[in-house]
Amino acid sequence: MVDADSWHKIATKRRIAIQDSIPEDWRLDSLPSEEIVLNFPGQCGILSRSELEITNLPATELVYQLGTGKLKAVDVTLAFCKRAAVAQQLLNCMHEFFPEAALAQAKQLDEYFLSQKKTVGPLHGLPVSLKDQLRVKGTETSMGYVAWIGRRDEEDSVLVKLLRKAGAVFYVKTSVPQTLMVCETVNNIIGRTVNPRNKNWSCGGSSGGEGAIIGIRGSVMGVGTDIGGSIRIPAAFNSAYGIRSSHGRLPYAGMANSMEGQETVHSVVGPIANSISDLCLFMKAVLSEEPWKFDSKVIPLPWRVSEVESIQGRIAKGGLNIAIYPQDGIVCPHPPILRAIQSVQSALDKGGHHVFPWAPYKHEFGVNLINKIYAADGCTDVYQNIKLSGEPAIPNIKDLLNPDLPKADVNEVWDMQLQKWQYQCEYLEKWRQLEDEIGQEIDAIVAPISPTAAIRHDQFRYYGYASIFNLLDLPSVVIPVTFADKDKDPKNEQFQPMGQMDADVQSEYDPEAYHGAPVAVQIVGRRLSEERVLAIAQEVSQLLGNNIDHLS
Repeated sequence: MVDADSWHKIATKRRIAIQDSIPEDWRLDSLPSEEIVLNFPGQCGILSRSELEITNLPATELVYQLGTGKLKAVDVTLAFCKRAAVAQQLLNCMHEFFPEAALAQAKQLDEYFLSQKKTVGPLHGLPVSLKDQLRVKGTETSMGYVAWIGRRDEEDSVLVKLLRKAGAVFYVKTSVPQTLMVCETVNNIIGRTVNPRNKNWSCGGSSGGEGAIIGIRGSVMGVGTDIGGSIRIPAAFNSAYGIRSSHGRLPYAGMANSMEGQETVHSVVGPIANSISDLCLFMKAVLSEEPWKFDSKVIPLPWRVSEVESIQGRIAKGGLNIAIYPQDGIVCPHPPILRAIQSVQSALDKGGHHVFPWAPYKHEFGVNLINKIYAADGCTDVYQNIKLSGEPAIPNIKDLLNPDLPKADVNEVWDMQLQKWQYQCEYLEKWRQLEDEIGQEIDAIVAPISPTAAIRHDQFRYYGYASIFNLLDLPSVVIPVTFADKDKDPKNEQFQPMGQMDADVQSEYDPEAYHGAPVAVQIVGRRLSEERVLAIAQEVSQLLGNNIDHLS
């Protein structure tokens, strides 16, 4: 056990080591005084013009140019390492930075391409950032716990192995909140990670370092995890794209986690990127490696082009059928979110699609149930790891992990599992009922992902819009829609709250403070329909005027 008085020294030493991992030539002489630092990497002089051009390309274009020899892996890796170094100094988004190893790996890939005249795989030479949960041999995984500092991994996680086999280059492990169970990225090791669009706003969590580094393009493709919104909230708050895939679609084996062995609601892994096509590139690359041969929980289900073509055919022949809801009956979203939902509905209508109102089914029951599942062990696991070093718990852990809730016994856990299964079946029944009413298939549901735009620090309170689909285990893709606007999104002075949580969330809204904050929605499909949901997300993005390229 670490002495309670020494955790400060251990954390400080680790924080200094992270800063020291940045080469001298990549260090900023001074930090900008402005709160908005999104464009600073292009102004600071650390990156050359060609490196800035490289880091502004989508992943699909980078792998094309790497695969045709127009770009070298070393040059691409160097560009992203430099931009990530700048991102760390601006946003505090790293737990581990290893540019030397990344450049050595890139050099090997270039040598292979030169000698063999082909790539090693679909991600040949592409730098990929990793949430700190993913293990990379020789690097440290602390997961925001001071007591875990110094733990060096002896082998890669399964997903890291498969990405490496596909040609990905690893250079950074990004920041997470203590315990992972918070949509705000702060821990006692590095402090707080902030949003590049405004340092007063949260970058989200728990994949917050991924959201921030993708948002400032210190990474073009990152890997996060999601048990209650941890991919989707950072994507939403950083005007990026992310997918929460169904449990069993992508490999999770070998990753670090809190509450390991909790099997009632699974954490899942997935990408965050700057386009739908980049999300698909990741999915296809991983599935092409047949992950079900490495992780027993993965379902043998390759990427299905036929599912994409099915959606594209429906679009061409008469349009999609989309259900939509602006609020869940528990917490009403802030005005910018309501405007975003209306914008999506209008875009779908103008695009010739068919939109139907969705009545959220027993969402209060579902949210209460998943919160009980999160705390079923009486929060023993996470508080045990916190107490090992004597460090304090970060302030907002109790939002999802309330130690005041009683520990469930085995029979109570079994009952929760039965309640979850019954609820999932009931939700499918409601889906079928709407289809029976309209006489057609419902392709997806559009919903808020959060009741707020990118929120101010320590103000995130309500996880239900995200966590309900973790409980239901339905795939969900987040797409950016707009930005909060103080003129278009005035505060509703006549608002009548539905309950205390609703009142708390609404009281936090300030049109001036949120002006310019990213606003997103999620598109939800049936379990294991990732290809279809991504194809629908592409169509919605195009209708909104987002710049994305062809999906296949």
